[in-house]
Amino acid sequence: MIVLCKLLIEDEKVLPYARMAEELGMSASETHAAIGRLQEGRLIAPGGRNIQRQAFRNFLKYGISHVFPARESEPSRGIPTAWAAPVFDGAFNTSSEPPPVWAHPKGTVRGSSVVPLYKSGPDAALNDQRLYDFLALIDAVRLGRARERKSALEKLKALISDNG
Repeated sequence: MIVLCKLLIEDEKVLPYARMAEELGMSASETHAAIGRLQEGRLIAPGGRNIQRQAFRNFLKYGISHVFPARESEPSRGIPTAWAAPVFDGAFNTSSEPPPVWAHPKGTVRGSSVVPLYKSGPDAALNDQRLYDFLALIDAVRLGRARERKSALEKLKALISDNG
């Protein structure tokens, strides 16, 4: 998913695997394998990097929370994600619950730790605001209640459409 989001952000440019891998904190072979899996899953066109946008939207709406269920961990200091992330602009402030965070040494918020989609996701997100927005919105779909999921899916649909 992190590779697919990066492809979308880069507007399907043919970034060299090494550069994409470096920006995402992965190896070039992991990036290459991810592209192959995305092609097999028909989320990008076979033999290329063209994103099948409708398939991606459908996967986010109906499949992501089943294939990549959110796992919460112990409270920790980290980077806000899901509805606590800046992309939601405070729309879901709930003082009764700790905010969801990716545990990270550069984090400034104490909250309920959420395992990210990919281990280097928080670091990559700190270096790319658009990637941070995508990953936080995906976490809201994976973790949220109906209201947060609906808002996240609307924002994701707009981001996917704005990029193509």
